[in-house]
Amino acid sequence: MAVEYPRRLKLAQTPTPLQLLERASARWGCGHRLWVKRDDLTGCALSGNKVRKLEFIAAHALDKGYDTLITCGGLQSNHCRATALVGAQTGLSTHLLLRGDAPAENDGNLLLDKLAGATVSCYPKSQYVAEIDSLFEHWQAHYSAAGRRALSVPTGGSDGLGMWGYIAACEELAGDFERHDIAQAHIVTATGSGGTQAGLTLGAALHSLAATVWGINVCDNERYFLDKVAHDTADLYRRYPALPRCETRVRVLDGYVGAGYGISSDEVFALIRDLCRLEGLVLDPVYTGKAFAGMLSEINAGRFEGTRDIVFVHTGGIFGVFPQRSAFPV
Repeated sequence: MAVEYPRRLKLAQTPTPLQLLERASARWGCGHRLWVKRDDLTGCALSGNKVRKLEFIAAHALDKGYDTLITCGGLQSNHCRATALVGAQTGLSTHLLLRGDAPAENDGNLLLDKLAGATVSCYPKSQYVAEIDSLFEHWQAHYSAAGRRALSVPTGGSDGLGMWGYIAACEELAGDFERHDIAQAHIVTATGSGGTQAGLTLGAALHSLAATVWGINVCDNERYFLDKVAHDTADLYRRYPALPRCETRVRVLDGYVGAGYGISSDEVFALIRDLCRLEGLVLDPVYTGKAFAGMLSEINAGRFEGTRDIVFVHTGGIFGVFPQRSAFPV
């Protein structure tokens, strides 16, 4: 189906490779071929899934005359780090509203935020959760009073604008499937703010991709993501009413959040180590480690029987490994 995209900036190094994990398939695949879409390789410090979304978000900001991006996330937010670096690359100022008390030392993504020149405001978790909407409003008013224009970007860049990143990625995956002789597949991704899952789900339908998309939630629950993907998709069609309508089904594999967002089990840390030693592939303990562990559990339970190929979308996050270095069994 022909899809007319809004303007985007060329920020990500795409197409990213689709890599067969031969040894991981032999060890954990139970007869499936395990592939990884290497969106951790979208480009140096901009690595990860968020850059695909920010190509469209930054283009929109520049086209509409904004000079500042305000966004939010945890202290080690991959999205906030990517936004800070995109801002530096495009001349947009960035202001990050971060959940958590300011640490004594800058590490991981937070260090990169500050190296990129982002303004960082940290808020205790209770205040952040209760007041994030009013905090956006406060800083919007602050910049407006200074004669500037600030665009509020939601958590993860996940809305009807950011969704375009993974609608476009599905067009890329269609080419991957043809090159690697993949007739049918299951696509598995970590889902934390919902935008990547929403884009993949709609993009697979728009591009007639022979794939079933599954999100493994790393926070909240299945109901939240069913609603969030539906909300983002409705926002996309509100913004772009000429986009063809497609029937989609949102699929969430719940039960792998563990003790909470950003908190991984010893088993997940061990799996990250084992996969790195097996394939030279590095996952992170917040998103991809939990999602990969969940995928292997679902493989063992027979969830994907009847389909040879499983594609894991590696959404990046390597900088989140370092603040949790002490938990790895190395």
